Amino acid sequence: MANDVQIWPRKYPVLGIGISATTYDEVVAAIMTAAREEARAIVNAAPVHAVVTAARDPVLKQKLNSFELVVPDGQPVRWALNLLHRTHLSDRVYGPELMLRLCRRASEEGTGVYLYGSEPHVVERLRENLARWFPTLRIVGSESPPFRPLTPEEDQAMVARVNRSGARIIFIGLGCPRQDEFAFAHRPLLEGVQVCVGAAFDFHSGNKPMAPAWMQRRGLEWLFRLVREPARLWRRYLVTNSIFLARFSRELLRARRA
Repeated sequence: MANDVQIWPRKYPVLGIGISATTYDEVVAAIMTAAREEARAIVNAAPVHAVVTAARDPVLKQKLNSFELVVPDGQPVRWALNLLHRTHLSDRVYGPELMLRLCRRASEEGTGVYLYGSEPHVVERLRENLARWFPTLRIVGSESPPFRPLTPEEDQAMVARVNRSGARIIFIGLGCPRQDEFAFAHRPLLEGVQVCVGAAFDFHSGNKPMAPAWMQRRGLEWLFRLVREPARLWRRYLVTNSIFLARFSRELLRARRA
């Protein structure tokens, strides 16, 4: 099984969270290998918010550190890897872009994918768009769960639906940390690679706009989203960004003194 061989890129600690020093090509290759071998694995695209949230919660940190891949979704996370560990990464691994690259490869190899998360109209539009962009992509199922914990019976039925579909890549779009908790809890149950991509569902469905490329390159995507949704996001970004900067600065100082 893919879990038992060295297909997963090496991780380095950032705020106590193991972040995979990797590239799009390497991540896609590893996930497709795991899918072909019918392995169960978890991939998480981690921006600053996800790293800080896990760093402040010991239980969530332990769960996140058990994932096979935690990729540097945010530019500041990539910069931290480069400055702390000299990984020389030239680009991040952005969850929405990773999703498209995986869909392209899955369509070429005939690998079934499943969409799980967000709201019903978002998932439906996402499915329509992916089918248009990748005509040979096998989308073997999609659903939007209720915004509450599933009952044991609902959860069992969901697991049965996903496994019965034959999906080998399961895209999870529940947001942080809900998608991380979901993926960890269902690792023994779902027969595929769970790929947590968060806002990719909103972006690729057209429900929300992505930041311009120039803002993404400069690590300013958070500012774009904050301006559009200040009431919902001000605490997330202003608090977590400040915590990340303070804790990263201490780590960098210690590293340079060592």
